[in-house]
Amino acid sequence: MHTLHSLPRPRRLAAALLAAGMVLTGGGLTACSTTAGHTAASPSAQRAEIDSAADAALQRLYENAPDARQLVRDAKGVLIFPTVVRAGLVVGGEYGRGVLRVGNQTAGYYRTAAGSLGLQAGAQSSATILLFMTDEALAKFRNSNGWTVGADATVAVAHVGANGNIDTQTMQQSVIGFVLNNAGLMAGVSLEGSRITRIADL
Repeated sequence: MHTLHSLPRPRRLAAALLAAGMVLTGGGLTACSTTAGHTAASPSAQRAEIDSAADAALQRLYENAPDARQLVRDAKGVLIFPTVVRAGLVVGGEYGRGVLRVGNQTAGYYRTAAGSLGLQAGAQSSATILLFMTDEALAKFRNSNGWTVGADATVAVAHVGANGNIDTQTMQQSVIGFVLNNAGLMAGVSLEGSRITRIADL
C-alpha cells in the first residue's frame, strides 16, 4: 500500500486536495464528501470538461485584456489550465489540469503541480494561461519529460494596465503567462517552480 509521502509530487498534491474534501471543477473549487474526483469520469468526459473550461478561461482573458486575443492568435502554442487550486494542506501546494492547443487543435493534456514550504491560509482557485510565442519555446516544452517554470524557461507574467492593454515589453517575450481569479487578472504573481507534465492517459 502506498503512503502519501511515497507518491510522486503531482499525485501527492492531488491526493491531499481530495483528502480535504475538495475536487477540481471547471468553475473553481467545490466541496465534496467523497474522494472520487475526476477519476470517476471516463477519459472522453474528462477531456470534454477540460476543453469546455479552457474555452471559458480564454473568454475571461479576452474580456479582461483585449490585447490578449491577438497574442493568442500569434502564439505557436497555447496552454490553458482553467482551474489551478492552491491550498495550505500541511505544506502549501497547487495542482491543476489543462490542455495544449497548437494551430487551434488539441495537442495534449497536461497537469501542473508545485509545492512550497510553510502553511498557507485556506484555498484559492485561479486560471493560468501560457502562450508559447516562438517555435523554439514550444518545441522545448513539448520535447521535455517535465517542464519547470524558472528552470527550463522564464515565463513573463503579463502586466496589464487599467485600460486593459498589455505592456509592450511583455509582448516581446518567448513565453507569456496570464493568471486570472474571480476578480480578474492577477498582478505580481510568480509561476516559478510550477512543474508541468503531460497526462499520458488522456
